[in-house]
Amino acid sequence: MALNPPASMSTLIFLPGLAADADLWADQTRVLPHDLRWAVSLVHFRHPSIETMAAAVLREHHGPLALCGTSMGGMIALEVLRQAPGRITGLALLGSNARPESEAMRSLRSAAVLKFRAGRMREVIEPNVSLAFHADGAARPDLRARYWRFILSAGSEALARQNEAVMARPDARPHLGQIGCPTLVACGQNDLLTPPECSEEIAAAIPDAHLALIRRCGHMLTMERAPQINALLKDWIARWHRP
Repeated sequence: MALNPPASMSTLIFLPGLAADADLWADQTRVLPHDLRWAVSLVHFRHPSIETMAAAVLREHHGPLALCGTSMGGMIALEVLRQAPGRITGLALLGSNARPESEAMRSLRSAAVLKFRAGRMREVIEPNVSLAFHADGAARPDLRARYWRFILSAGSEALARQNEAVMARPDARPHLGQIGCPTLVACGQNDLLTPPECSEEIAAAIPDAHLALIRRCGHMLTMERAPQINALLKDWIARWHRP
């Protein structure tokens, strides 16, 4: 049976992806409704696992919550919902993945973690720019500069720890069918890091989830295609927000 979300006013919690900070959501937060309570949570910088990150979100933000997470932030959002389903009024998952880590990705991340801790961060990250963005976004100096700013600001140790947390993430798929709150699932059609099939799987398992695939867009969809994402979030917020 799907869970019934609470009816009282919610706080919208934005959960950035790996190494990212509030700047990942800058194009979204500047257009939020004026009466909406919201916060950007950076628990991924302070806690060692997806489970403890989720517990910290619940501890630090009281009352009913709507969760909007991209990539790793979506993994945290799914774990928050698993730990406290009765507190969640809305769920938006952007370019995320409900599956546990594959052995192939575990091998790649483990090698990257060793390089991060050996001071070889640029060796790992520079090729990742072409994977993170569609060619349209990768060609924009402003987006590349924003991406590099938060990567360098996070630093190599945070990159290592967050990759370790992602590798050890729980399988969220068994719980998807119990989600009863308004749910948006969005992904770039050209996302090479969390391919559209991951979002399609999530949307198919959550009752009444809305799936949106964004054309000519990679993994960094909140930056690459802000107008489209803003329109999707506006419609999603209207489904649970009580002014």
